[in-house]
Amino acid sequence: MSVTAPLGFRAAGVAAGIKSGGARDLALVVNDGPSRAAAGVFTANRVKAAPVLWSQQVLAGGRVRAVVLNSGGANACTGPEGFQDTHATAEKVAEVLQDSAGEVAVCSTGLIGERLPMDALLSGVETASTQLSRDGGLAAADAIRTTDTVSKISFRRGSGYMVGGMAKGAGMLAPALATMLCVITTDAELTDEELDAALRKATATTFDRLDTDGCMSTNDTVLLLASGAAGVKPDLAEFEQKVQEVCADLARQLLVDAEGASKAIAIEVIGAASEDDAVKVGRTVARSNLLKCAIHGEDPNWGRVLAAVGTTDAVFEPDRLNVAINGIWICRGGAVGDDRSKVDMRPRDVTITIDLSAGPHTATVHTTDLTAEYVHENSAYSS
Repeated sequence: MSVTAPLGFRAAGVAAGIKSGGARDLALVVNDGPSRAAAGVFTANRVKAAPVLWSQQVLAGGRVRAVVLNSGGANACTGPEGFQDTHATAEKVAEVLQDSAGEVAVCSTGLIGERLPMDALLSGVETASTQLSRDGGLAAADAIRTTDTVSKISFRRGSGYMVGGMAKGAGMLAPALATMLCVITTDAELTDEELDAALRKATATTFDRLDTDGCMSTNDTVLLLASGAAGVKPDLAEFEQKVQEVCADLARQLLVDAEGASKAIAIEVIGAASEDDAVKVGRTVARSNLLKCAIHGEDPNWGRVLAAVGTTDAVFEPDRLNVAINGIWICRGGAVGDDRSKVDMRPRDVTITIDLSAGPHTATVHTTDLTAEYVHENSAYSS
């Protein structure tokens, strides 16, 4: 149950020959309507891949008929020729669907700085168009994987409608409104403005709170498409909740499959003067390599938490900071608290709670530990 769980959507995933080895590497998701309302959020990186620039133009119109996604190459930093390749990809999808390229979003993921093998890619679009089906969601989710070890899919049922989604991502997860590639679908009847509001609200507290390595991709894209095929105008609050749940589920799957990770770390910031302060502190702690190494070594080193908190401009008094790891308050009042030997660091899930004692606001940022496997995978990525 993925992007084809809602009515009105077909998908396919094929091996186009973009990757070596014969793995699936091209996905096509088609909205058969009757509605084509859509919304999207994209990487905040100033260096944006050609598919991001193209899809931002498409989404400005609030309508998407199809999304074509490839792994095996990011088509980023490829100059005017790379943008022409993206345009040609959209034109090919429009040709096989007998539709408009202006309503075809394009997503790519893989190595930066290399042109895509366009003959293989365009031939793959042809093949994918012949395999489109309501059962194609799983193959599509498989086709967008790069260093992902598993496909990521999710769905939720609303009152007479469905929300489904697929995502990929295992590294460069510090997205600012998106995370690598993600397509979410619904068969509810909604306007593009309603979709945009729901998507931005959901991503702000899910994908935007996922920060495994502090690195932001050039290609991050999250799309939300509505077919209206269920004929149901949903309660907006319920719909927003279902989108939130799908995004949260996918974000969790991205976290636990992060490159080389052995620990999934939730950094809960409480007692903040503002939500912005809570997020700022959580993100700063999440990016502390010293702390990430300590957690990997199962060392409840709360001093590294305080050191990271102290680099922010959040409102707090150092002598009022409290820190708990897995429920044990090992730092109280900015000094030694409970016996650190009581902290059980063996579980994969680790929760670090930081009490700023400065107000009523909270936020949680998710990260992972820093391992030798992560270093190895990313040192050998291009080769």
